[in-house]
Amino acid sequence: MITNIIVNLQIEGLHNWPDAKKVFPEVGFLSSMHRHNWFIKLKKEVTHSDRDIEFIIFKRNVLDYLKQKYYNVDSRTHEFGSKSCEMLAEELLTQFECNYVSVMEDNECGAEVLK
Repeated sequence: MITNIIVNLQIEGLHNWPDAKKVFPEVGFLSSMHRHNWFIKLKKEVTHSDRDIEFIIFKRNVLDYLKQKYYNVDSRTHEFGSKSCEMLAEELLTQFECNYVSVMEDNECGAEVLK
């Protein structure tokens, strides 16, 4: 049996895909910086059912990491630059040793990465 704790969070952020105009002209507007509400889900394996990782603390740790690395005081939001959902999911999967991370833009489209 495998048991995971699950953390869901939502943050506001900006990003862009500089090559969108060249690769997919139909969505060329993605080349410009644009805003999303990012919905992030992380699953981390635990070894027993008595909370060897407290999920409230785990969620706070993820939020602190994102704020420290990406939050811009001037724009008052997270700035991910040209980082895609896939890239952010991979980063969080590695950083927090998760089994699963999904990153969704506006809870519509996104990516998931599995260990």
